[in-house]
Amino acid sequence: MSMVSIRCCSSTALPLNELRLPLVACSSRRTMPTSASPLTASSPISQSQPVSSGFVLRARLNEPERQLEDVAAAKIQSSVWNWRGYSIRYQYSGAGGPALVLIHGFGANSEHWRKNIPALARSHRVYAIDLIGYGYSDKPNPREFGDTSFYTFETWASQINDFCSQVVKDGAFFICNSIGGLVGLQAAVMKPHICKGIMLFNISLRMLHIKKQPWFGRPFIRVFQNVLRNTDVGKLFFKGVATPESVKNILCQCYHDTSQVTDELVRIILEPGLLPGAVDVFLEFICYSEGPLPEELLPEVKCPVLVAWGDKDPWEPIELGKAYGKFNSVEEFVVLPDVGHCPQDEAPHLVNPLVESFVARHATVNSEV
Repeated sequence: MSMVSIRCCSSTALPLNELRLPLVACSSRRTMPTSASPLTASSPISQSQPVSSGFVLRARLNEPERQLEDVAAAKIQSSVWNWRGYSIRYQYSGAGGPALVLIHGFGANSEHWRKNIPALARSHRVYAIDLIGYGYSDKPNPREFGDTSFYTFETWASQINDFCSQVVKDGAFFICNSIGGLVGLQAAVMKPHICKGIMLFNISLRMLHIKKQPWFGRPFIRVFQNVLRNTDVGKLFFKGVATPESVKNILCQCYHDTSQVTDELVRIILEPGLLPGAVDVFLEFICYSEGPLPEELLPEVKCPVLVAWGDKDPWEPIELGKAYGKFNSVEEFVVLPDVGHCPQDEAPHLVNPLVESFVARHATVNSEV
């Protein structure tokens, strides 16, 4: 039986240089290999870091077939939670075990975890939530809040912590992708007793953050953001992006295995983006260049952290991501071979066992929050 091996690794910090996003047409770049060689660690984890007992994940290449069986057999329920007067959609499954809260990335929603919920629910209580402004959660107009920014990582972190207290009624492990990683980290910093551990899959490096831009370019960035937010230019831009063809091409940029960019996936991402209010949320966030950076939050986190990275991510290159393996709070940096920006959807046969192993190492007797 052919197998893929993934080894944890740690490497020296690398400078966070400017990120370039290539625009490419959707084409199949990869088919599932019949065999693969193990990836070896580039260096041992730092002595100052918490170290697990030599974790090596081995995932069978026929695991996607098992995932399909899980999806067919599992009962995933959808519900609505009232948070501060807003309706929040979430999905859940599983009758026992540690609680997991799955946090999606920019422009996505809880259905981006549809390949993970059934498998993880075999031995966990799994919750996937639509962050306010995304998916089928309410999308309050950011202009209603005046000069106060509403769509921030602090807002979403408060949503996650309140969700754990009011719905999960327990501490939880946060399993995060892209900007969801910032949300999970912020939540863990704000209320450390709630988060039992965090897994960061291709966390957003926030390369457009104001602190990562040269001082002479910042005024031009502000002008561009104001044009997008306050004129019809932004709405025209959104109209061009919010089409099946554009969404598919964008997804084909960030998925290495573009055969995973299906019509179903395009529908999952696009349909909530066409709901009333979605355009204002979209423009508000792409103009959000302040707030925390992952390198600012990681030193403040008290719970175990595992960082995993698809090594073919063109948006958040692994060469930059490896710098996050140097933080004392990060116990492992795991390379996911031949995977792009959204490992949980592109390669659930690698992600799900990794989640199960991490949670098993750190799970304790749950107590009410």
